[in-house]
Amino acid sequence: MKHILTPMILAAALVALPASADESTILDPAIKAQAEALMAAGLKDDVGLEFTESLTTEIGPRLAGSDAEWRARQWAMVKLKDLNFQQAYIEDFNIPYWERVTETASVAGDNPQNLAITALGGSKSTAKGGIEAEVVRFTSLADLKAAPADALKGRIAFIDERMVRAQDGSGYGYAVAKRGGCAQAAADLGAVACLIRSVGTDSHRMPHTGGMSREGALGALPAAALATPDADQLARLLERGAVKVKLNIQVKAADSAASGNVIAEVEGASLKDEIVLIACHLDSWDLGTGAIDDAAGCGIVVAAAKLIQDLPLKPKRTIRVVLYGSEEVGLYGGKAYGEAHADELESHVLVAESDFGAGRVWRLTTGFGDGAMAYAKAMQVLVAPLGIVPGDNSSKGASDVSVLGNLGVPAISPDQEGTDYFDLHHTPDDTFDKIDPAAFRQNVATYAALTYLAAETGWDFRKAAKPEMTDR
Repeated sequence: MKHILTPMILAAALVALPASADESTILDPAIKAQAEALMAAGLKDDVGLEFTESLTTEIGPRLAGSDAEWRARQWAMVKLKDLNFQQAYIEDFNIPYWERVTETASVAGDNPQNLAITALGGSKSTAKGGIEAEVVRFTSLADLKAAPADALKGRIAFIDERMVRAQDGSGYGYAVAKRGGCAQAAADLGAVACLIRSVGTDSHRMPHTGGMSREGALGALPAAALATPDADQLARLLERGAVKVKLNIQVKAADSAASGNVIAEVEGASLKDEIVLIACHLDSWDLGTGAIDDAAGCGIVVAAAKLIQDLPLKPKRTIRVVLYGSEEVGLYGGKAYGEAHADELESHVLVAESDFGAGRVWRLTTGFGDGAMAYAKAMQVLVAPLGIVPGDNSSKGASDVSVLGNLGVPAISPDQEGTDYFDLHHTPDDTFDKIDPAAFRQNVATYAALTYLAAETGWDFRKAAKPEMTDR
């Protein structure tokens, strides 16, 4: 069942919600009223959906460092200028480049059949024409690492570990370890290739790709992910006896390719040198059109900033919208931005990134100084009518902005519903039709209100707690 907040229902909820004493004394009534109006406008917004539809339709997949990612940057510049952002520019950087060419796998011997696979980002090529070797199954990366020294010589390692479905996507952190660690661990034991059960929660014959490392370099071995039903099939065959698989992966790689961050700004007024940064990443993997990962995030933050830009008065602080490049292959955009703006990190007062699809925001997590918790509470109270509950104060920001969060810049994380996110993540099924417009607009409403609050209040989100007074 979908719960849709119409503007009328929202208005009633805003009236019915009791304000806490802290929130009512800290938040100026005029600023609160404007933030509530932005929430109502966000629930009716079409700019974000149109931005997302255009990106996924006119550009499609946007592999980091590819011609398609370059076209996406040029497309974004045109769109941002058409939306009348005061500034729109590109900050260039280079990355190591990788792309798939061929990827096939099949069971050899008495039970011949094809297997649905996709090469993992950073996979090496097999020999021309492929390799054929016996498969050895492991239940986890730890199981593989504990194998005897001669267990994999000349063989293919297969890590058959399932991912746990969770609202907050917490199953991903554990499950993704095998994607990054399988090739090296298998190579250390003499293997010739590595297969993993896809890092995903669906049961479709669509394997999930993803990078093997955050450094962008080629991995130790040819490596691929099996679609969930094919991982099941291979496991059943192994229960019956020895299995050989023929694997053919061919890739292209280069030491350097062009990428870049696209940046737009809503210029501030009295505090224009202070920056509230909201972000997404423009690149995607190449199997789908990158709608939920992360064209949706780009549409959300662009639409939120546009709503604020269209207000009669400028916000006090500058709002910077960053469409990061090359997130998928190693947070390269986030790192490049951190390096380029190292001298002005103190002027970044708050960061947030939308990079978890287009599901409804259900929780607001903050990462503020101990003395700024009243501001966190005020934000959480403001967006509560949108169905958002308070989170803790552990946020470092998502994806690229975590680079800044880890350097001490305050962050917020509007946490999205992620129960089904990893059904689509890094698959051919990551397409525009999977976006729920009502949930998408709830995200726009959330980002617009919170961004405006951060830009207009002048709050110090780094604020330290006052020292306790002691008797003398």
